[in-house]
Amino acid sequence: QVQLEESGGGLVQAGGSLRLSCAASGRTFSSFAVGWFRQAPGKEREFVAVISWSGVSTYYADSVKGRFTISRDNAGKNTMYLQMNSLKPEDTAVYYCAAGDGNKVTTFPYEYDYWGQGTQVTVSS
Repeated sequence: QVQLEESGGGLVQAGGSLRLSCAASGRTFSSFAVGWFRQAPGKEREFVAVISWSGVSTYYADSVKGRFTISRDNAGKNTMYLQMNSLKPEDTAVYYCAAGDGNKVTTFPYEYDYWGQGTQVTVSS
């Protein structure tokens, strides 16, 4: 089992930045691909970004490419990060981190086995 806990959400003005963190405990964090998803009210959960176990491979949704950066620290902190710059009101959502067995770099929520509880990000115009 892997336990995930997000932090770093909050209220920010459009154009601002936030850094989300996802702390992992349980099984060896470095063996998982990890991703970020988000869900706005009335909408389905959507893919944001994913990073492979080594950190070498990353993939982003078109809507956040060039603005968001995913990274991870396997060495000591067992933590994944999502640096969000140039935030827009349409980025407002609950953001979830997720981990998947087998280091599968995927955009599909159903292929992730472990989920955090989410952290709210609100971007005001």
